[in-house]
Amino acid sequence: MAITTTAAVLRAPGGPLSVEEAVVEDPRPDEVLVRIVGSGICHTDLGLVATASPEQLPLILGHEGSGVVEAVGSEVTGLVPGDHVVLSYAYCGACDNCRRGVQMHCQSFMGLNFGGARADGTTAYRIGGEKLHGHFFGQSSWSQYVVTSPRNIVKVDPSLPLQILGPLGCGIQTGAGAVLNTLDPQPGSSIVVFAAGSVGLAAVMAAKAAGCASIIVVEPQPGRRALAQELGATHAMDPTRQDVVQEINEITQGGAQYSVDCLGLPSVVRQALECLASPGVCASVGFQGPDNEITFNQGHLLFGRTLVGVIEGDADPHTFIPRMLDLFRAGQLPFDRFVQAFPIAKINDAIEAAHQGQVIKAVVTFGD
Repeated sequence: MAITTTAAVLRAPGGPLSVEEAVVEDPRPDEVLVRIVGSGICHTDLGLVATASPEQLPLILGHEGSGVVEAVGSEVTGLVPGDHVVLSYAYCGACDNCRRGVQMHCQSFMGLNFGGARADGTTAYRIGGEKLHGHFFGQSSWSQYVVTSPRNIVKVDPSLPLQILGPLGCGIQTGAGAVLNTLDPQPGSSIVVFAAGSVGLAAVMAAKAAGCASIIVVEPQPGRRALAQELGATHAMDPTRQDVVQEINEITQGGAQYSVDCLGLPSVVRQALECLASPGVCASVGFQGPDNEITFNQGHLLFGRTLVGVIEGDADPHTFIPRMLDLFRAGQLPFDRFVQAFPIAKINDAIEAAHQGQVIKAVVTFGD
């Protein structure tokens, strides 16, 4: 049997999305059916909305889902109907990288997360006789019901606000993980975060939790600078009005020990490197597409600086999402401060609000 779902479907590059009734297959023996309660809108989703090719369409996006387990396949253990869960990225679990615990670098990552289908090329979603590309990041959580793998699933405490937990599976994980996993700063150290969107604010909160003494945010929007300071930033700079590198050098007396680039713009990556002390490490999590060429002075690396790329916060979601939730309970990762919910029927409004910078992290919701 199959069930009917409400889904936001991309039918043409650039959108808008259409909210339609679709059908989802029952889970296979090694799969899980999840009823989505909320799903974040991430820049990765927006990038596909803008650039999807005809062969990728029609497509259900969404990869920051949270919800309730509805059914489990006969081979699935450790999950039962009624479990509250957060969904994260897909990985095979069998390649060399997965076996050594770096599943964010799964050798099948691109196909499993961006392929628009299961690993065998099939899809669980359709409208009438029309197949829908789905399984985006193994989930396609802009659908009320999704078929996913237990590897994507992290159980969470049912007392937590399930509707807004989805961004822990990608955006919040990326920012917090870049600090806590990749950089792992020492207490009393200095760090600069370039951009104060949801990823950057997660990095700020993580830096505060790690005990950084100087947490500098570079962000053009005054409202976001103010919020960053409320969440732990010690300094907030406007890059349109200040010489960023010079002021960071003055604040830190010679350069910061760490930086996080949340944009991927060539000029910003250069600043994130140039503001570092020697030694110093820049974690780059921003992405401007696969052909984004960056140039910088090689001497910045030669004299002890490091530029490292970070995917999904270098995080194993099964251990890192619980760690983030412990910080949330302790008041050290209050990401609920910048989440705004929209009903799925208003998903195009939510996307426009994200494009205009009117919301930091939009979440689309399905019923209650």
